Amino acid sequence: QVQLVESGGGLVQPGGTLRLSCVASGNIFSPYTMGWYRQAPGKQRELVADITRDGITNYADSVKGRFTISRGDAKNTVYLQMNSLKSEDTAAYYCNGLIRTSPWGARRDYWGQGTQVTVSS
Repeated sequence: QVQLVESGGGLVQPGGTLRLSCVASGNIFSPYTMGWYRQAPGKQRELVADITRDGITNYADSVKGRFTISRGDAKNTVYLQMNSLKSEDTAAYYCNGLIRTSPWGARRDYWGQGTQVTVSS
C-alpha cells in the first residue's frame, strides 16, 4: 500500500504565506508526477500545480506567480509554497501522486487525506 500524508495547512490572513508538504510512503517502486489539487465547498476539485520527476512544473492560471511547487531529492516528497494568499485560495488541499509499486505494475493515482487552508482576516 501507498500512503500520502499532507501537512502545513492552517489559517492565514490575506497576503500571508503557507508551505504545504506531502510525503509518500509505503510500497513505492517509482514515483512519477506529483501534484496538489484543491476543493472549495460546493466546487469541483481542481489542479493547483504539478511537477514531473524531471522537475517540469505546471500551474493553474489562478496561482501563477504566487505559488511554487517543488520536490525533494528522494522524489517522494512534494512541497507547495503559497505566497500572497487570497480568500479565494481557501479550500481543502490534496496531494496526488502517480506511483508505480512494482517494476511490472501500472502507474496508479494515489491521494492524501487533505489539509485545510483558510485565508481570512
